[in-house]
Amino acid sequence: MNSDRCRLPGTGDPCQAPPRRTSGRPLARLTAALLAGVVLFALTAVSCGGREAAVSLANASLGTVAELVDAPATVTAQSAVSLTAPADGTLAALYVNSGDAVKVGQILAVIDSPDAEKRLAQAERALDAANEAGGGSGGAADLSRLQRVTNRAAAQSYEAARDAGRRISDPQVRDALLAQARAAQRRYDVASRTAGEAIRAVQRGVARLSSAISALSTAQRLQAQQAYDLAKSTVDALRLRAPIPGVVQLGAVAASGSALAGISGFGAAGGLSSRVGSLGGATPVGPVPGVDGVVPVRGLVAAGTPVLTVVDTSRLGVVADVDETDVSLVKPGLPATIEVDAVTGASYPGKVRSVDVLPTASERGGVSYRVRLTLSAGTIADGRRAPAPRSGMSATANLRVRQASSAVTVPTAALVSAEGLAAVWVVRNGRAERIVVTVGVRGQGVVQIVSGVRPGQQVVVRGTDRVRQGQQVS
Repeated sequence: MNSDRCRLPGTGDPCQAPPRRTSGRPLARLTAALLAGVVLFALTAVSCGGREAAVSLANASLGTVAELVDAPATVTAQSAVSLTAPADGTLAALYVNSGDAVKVGQILAVIDSPDAEKRLAQAERALDAANEAGGGSGGAADLSRLQRVTNRAAAQSYEAARDAGRRISDPQVRDALLAQARAAQRRYDVASRTAGEAIRAVQRGVARLSSAISALSTAQRLQAQQAYDLAKSTVDALRLRAPIPGVVQLGAVAASGSALAGISGFGAAGGLSSRVGSLGGATPVGPVPGVDGVVPVRGLVAAGTPVLTVVDTSRLGVVADVDETDVSLVKPGLPATIEVDAVTGASYPGKVRSVDVLPTASERGGVSYRVRLTLSAGTIADGRRAPAPRSGMSATANLRVRQASSAVTVPTAALVSAEGLAAVWVVRNGRAERIVVTVGVRGQGVVQIVSGVRPGQQVVVRGTDRVRQGQQVS
């Protein structure tokens, strides 16, 4: 706001401070509450009808009017990844502590899972056997039976891989394992169909038995190799690696996840994780010994148990809950000022990045929508650089939803209703005249008049209920 454009006569105080609407409260109700403590314009008592009366005037003026929506907010990390156990077992090693800075790919913990190791050993033995076998012998009936056995084994290995993949919340690791299982199944389906056609051709007497044996042997080796590869991927994931650079926090993520509802997310590689933005809090599965959900070394873990979280604090953001009554005014790119409760007197500039399409439950019991904002370096009132806030701190987002520059403004108190329309009492040649006006942006204590009033005209701001059309006001 350009406060130099409008000053109170005789005081030098700005007359058009931006309004502060608390998200979810009707503007008219809040504006009425604010008027009691706001100096609007220099008011002058005038006489009406030859005697002193409680009627005051003010001049319409040019200035900047801004309308703000205040919304409760939380400082958020740019992104965070919660690494969890990819299989049942124990925490064999933990190489970091809370507060440690880590790099991408760094090994942070190791899970010991006898079940995963056992499945890998079984898959390795099956692969060796398939490579040594010749695909079976006997007639076409025996080959059909062997194919059914092979198909069942393949189906079991793919289902086990999918089950393991679905337990992984890290999008990149989960999607990679599921994609590997899908691709493996597609390849095996092709090989199985080829073997089946070869066997049926033998049964019809139009192909040699050796061709069917060869096709079935190929399908068996492919199935065994894929089962081994999938089992090894699970074992490899037992080494939990840092998917992003950041700072470590041991244990489970808070159920709300509000401090981690970041402005962007990163993929992850290695271990089970939950990416912020979609993160609603990781829930431990199975036994989790230790204090505050922190898994101790040699502690039992189940697939999906959170072990640690890596938080990227290189850039912070803000998530604000804007009430449904105000969210239609909020658009990407809107400027905002962030006030952090823990840093008194500091303000941080921000900008709206996105507005959620689906609502969330409001802290006030109503419906609200999450608005995500950037957060830049702040300053304290005396001009010093403000300290960087921490993720999870409470804040207030002051969203500048509308602004009008070089606008004709009058005090809010000048507005009256004329048969359902907005109007003001304008004093012309010493007499009051009610003029219907078009109202624009509503500021704190002042409103923009789009049409009906010119700068410099006097308007009645107190005693509007006592004034009549044509009444002398001198």
